[in-house]
Amino acid sequence: MDALLPDKFLQRMKNMLKSEYSDFLAQYEKPPVKGLRVNTLKCSAEKLISLLHCKTAPSPFSPVSYYIADNVKLGNNPLHHCGAFYLQEPSASGAVTALDVQPGDRVLDLCAAPGGKTTQIAALLQGEGLIWSNEIVKKRSQILLSNIERMGIRNAVVSSMSPEVLCPKLQGYFDKVVVDAPCSGEGMFRKDPQAISEWSEEHTKACMERQIQILNNAKVCLKEGGVLVYSTCTFSPYENEGTVNEFLKNNPDFELVDCGVSFGREAENMPQARRIYPMDGGEGHFIAKLIKTSPETGYTPEQVYKINSRDKNCIAAVKSAQQLYSEIFNSKTTPNFTIINDKVLIPPQSTPALDGMGVIRSGILFGEVKKNRIEPAHNLFTAAKPEELKNTVNFAVDSPQLNSYLLGEEIAVSSDLKGYTAVCVEGITLGFGKCSNGQLKNKYPKGLRKVK
Repeated sequence: MDALLPDKFLQRMKNMLKSEYSDFLAQYEKPPVKGLRVNTLKCSAEKLISLLHCKTAPSPFSPVSYYIADNVKLGNNPLHHCGAFYLQEPSASGAVTALDVQPGDRVLDLCAAPGGKTTQIAALLQGEGLIWSNEIVKKRSQILLSNIERMGIRNAVVSSMSPEVLCPKLQGYFDKVVVDAPCSGEGMFRKDPQAISEWSEEHTKACMERQIQILNNAKVCLKEGGVLVYSTCTFSPYENEGTVNEFLKNNPDFELVDCGVSFGREAENMPQARRIYPMDGGEGHFIAKLIKTSPETGYTPEQVYKINSRDKNCIAAVKSAQQLYSEIFNSKTTPNFTIINDKVLIPPQSTPALDGMGVIRSGILFGEVKKNRIEPAHNLFTAAKPEELKNTVNFAVDSPQLNSYLLGEEIAVSSDLKGYTAVCVEGITLGFGKCSNGQLKNKYPKGLRKVK
């Protein structure tokens, strides 16, 4: 494959790696590394590994990331459908490990699609705090939202806005920010030939300019003492050490600190940061961790969710939502609801004001108002645990009935079941249906169903 790699890229890598250059080239004769990350919001690593019929090996990049063989296909596995894991090249999880997310943190993922880092952060938050996930490209933001729903995340805000517009509206709000910056993608060469065809030295320099611009926007979102992790999937010194040095030169109130991880190796003349090469067990990543040392003069206040007491339609929708919630859930209390057009949402416990922020979703989509009723949403069940629900049916991962459900078909159930019922895989919520007369009417979204 090295014959396909750009000559200028190869010469630069030879100068950088010296005696390791031949080992680097040898990696391109091997298949790309594949892996998965367990979604601990839905199940434990021990449970998932016991249910997967494939060989796995722990990766060094996060406690719940694993290698899988190149020929293993898991995209249609029911456990993937129900969000028990996220397919992710293992070293891509390293940036969030360095971010050191704690429950209750407010975290911004500024360049978030397709959602690998967002979903990893959400699992570490354990339902507390907030993950704000932004993707500037609208089409990609829908993929991001779909992954957030599948993984059962309750405390997320998803937006599609340019960092230049979004960040000034979120001044001083976040404890932690991750910028997985758009880059030249040299770490993708082994798995994506298109990345090779698009590469040029000029492109790496243009990427550096864009990366610095994004970092200069991201910095205003942090509170004093906040953490900013910058990562790329490229080897380019321009886009890695060069971008960080340029940012630090112009922002003396930020300090480069040790990433606090042992995987990979020290970056070029920057021992606090980490580089990951294919020889280190990943495809190619760079990670740098910075701390904001200056006080943040701006402040973004919390939003208080209130239902318009003068809007009769809104009040009626909330009452319907409360009634439906009590029919579906075991809880004696109902959550706060917010109504946006015909959508009923369960918002995160706290967010800043969302007007003018390009927000696509805040919290859980509970359902949609339709005439005199509310139709529950798929997201309501993907975000629920089986023990929280009144009606559930549970299937083994290899159950024919489960396969029929994923194909969109009606399935036979106990005649004792009535009304909305969660469909579970090995005790993990997948979706729902409506039971009547021993049949479950399928409510699994058409765009997610398996194809025969």
